Amino acid sequence: MSIGFLRQALNALQQQSHSRTSHRVNQWFKWLSPGLSVKRWLLISVGGVFLASLGLAIWIKLTPIFWAIELLRGFLGFLANILPNYISGPLVLLCGVLLVLWGQSRTVSSITQVLRPEGDDEELIDVLLAHRRLYRGPKIVVIGGGTGLSTLLRGLKTYSANITAIVTVADDGGSSGRLRQEFGVLPPGDIRNCLAALADEEKLLTELFQYRFRAGDGLTGHSFGNLFLTAMTDITGDLERAVAASSKVLAVRGQVLPATLSDVRLWAELTDGRRIEGESSIPKAGGKIVKIGCIPENPPALPSAIKAIKEADYIVIGPGSLYTSLIPNMLVPEIADAIAATKVPRIYICNIMTQPGETDGYTVGQHIQAIDAACGNRRLFDAVLVHKKTPSAQALIRYAQQNSHPVFLDRELVTQLGRRIVPANILYEDETGFVRHDPQRLAKVLLKWYSGAQHGK
Repeated sequence: MSIGFLRQALNALQQQSHSRTSHRVNQWFKWLSPGLSVKRWLLISVGGVFLASLGLAIWIKLTPIFWAIELLRGFLGFLANILPNYISGPLVLLCGVLLVLWGQSRTVSSITQVLRPEGDDEELIDVLLAHRRLYRGPKIVVIGGGTGLSTLLRGLKTYSANITAIVTVADDGGSSGRLRQEFGVLPPGDIRNCLAALADEEKLLTELFQYRFRAGDGLTGHSFGNLFLTAMTDITGDLERAVAASSKVLAVRGQVLPATLSDVRLWAELTDGRRIEGESSIPKAGGKIVKIGCIPENPPALPSAIKAIKEADYIVIGPGSLYTSLIPNMLVPEIADAIAATKVPRIYICNIMTQPGETDGYTVGQHIQAIDAACGNRRLFDAVLVHKKTPSAQALIRYAQQNSHPVFLDRELVTQLGRRIVPANILYEDETGFVRHDPQRLAKVLLKWYSGAQHGK
């Protein structure tokens, strides 16, 4: 074994030791960060130890305490005779500080081993800092449904834990539609997706909630989460309580609320005079929608949803299917009224691609006009977020085969409608050409715009 190799190994060990020491020192200094609500309790504990010791000393007439103080005084005098006070003082002080830091470090490590999930290497102080940051985040209300809403929530939950998702309950297709027909419950599908998106629990539990049965008499096509929410609705008495209970199981960061507890059924009138009923039937009708409504008319809003809107710092509408995911929430008059009455920043996320059977040939301005019309021609948002780059040729060909195309930004109409345009690169495209919003990019742009809107930019 050469001397050069030994030197390299020694250097590597020294660098590794230095890195570990720097990391540990950095972790110690994080405990001094303001707002953790840890230092004050440690100081209170130290004060309690001091008072308890003082009370004990008074109780036993100070005799042991007196001799302990005398012994300490003698030791300090002996130390001062050997070393000058400008050396012995800092030396003793340093030893005391090191002992305190070592004891606290070992205490925190022991607590971390108990509280930290197996396989999670994140330090306890980092968990506390992230927790404080998230729970100090803005109160964000997101309104919509479908996969678009759950995609957005995955990004937003990294910026704030004060998120409320208000979700449409007009779905009558797939597993949700079958459960709605067979058990008379409100459709749980969109709510399930939002709960999974906001979940802060172990990955396995979230996958279980999203698991879809592929076999079994009566089970095929159902997701475990839909069945779970249906059972919880029967046990708790309504969907709101069922969602609250499920949120505890999944450790949801924020809350998910149905827009209404009424059994809502959508209808749409087309340009050819047809009237189509049922959320899943509207896109399949193949016509242009001129009017949309619901049965019963003017369903009552969930009170907690209205409360969340009134207390919100920021309101986000979309993304999602225009007529079957977004507008159904606005057909609940109290929700539209509450949004219109707020003075906080409000933004609409326009879809990247048109949706066959709903928004064929629609521009950004026509999306806005449809929402305004459904709400009595009121302005429920101040700005519209649009993707500013065209998808790849592969994606365009794939979507064109389904009669879907990029939503064109007609700037003049959007400006006439009094909306600010927020262009951004928020697209995610997989290897097959499938297009959707990127959760992290979308959330970052939304929070940046919110920050600017707060400061009048």
